[in-house]
Amino acid sequence: MLYTPDIVDEMNLLVKFPMHSNMEGIKVHSDASPAVISAAQRLYAKGLVTEEDGGYLTYSGHQVVEKAKSALRILTGTAAKE
Repeated sequence: MLYTPDIVDEMNLLVKFPMHSNMEGIKVHSDASPAVISAAQRLYAKGLVTEEDGGYLTYSGHQVVEKAKSALRILTGTAAKE
């Protein structure tokens, strides 16, 4: 299975969520790009975030973000710097 543009948009949005606190989330505003708005809605439909416009990560969302950020660090070469 390959990454589709929709999956890439979702992953890019997910890695913007802070991992250090369950009390912090993100808000996708109505003037965001259509791709970002759609990504937020799909993440909500998949049960990874609490609101259609972002909100907070669910338990599953936290698991996905942890793995996505780890993969991103490895692929960008920043893992060795941490």
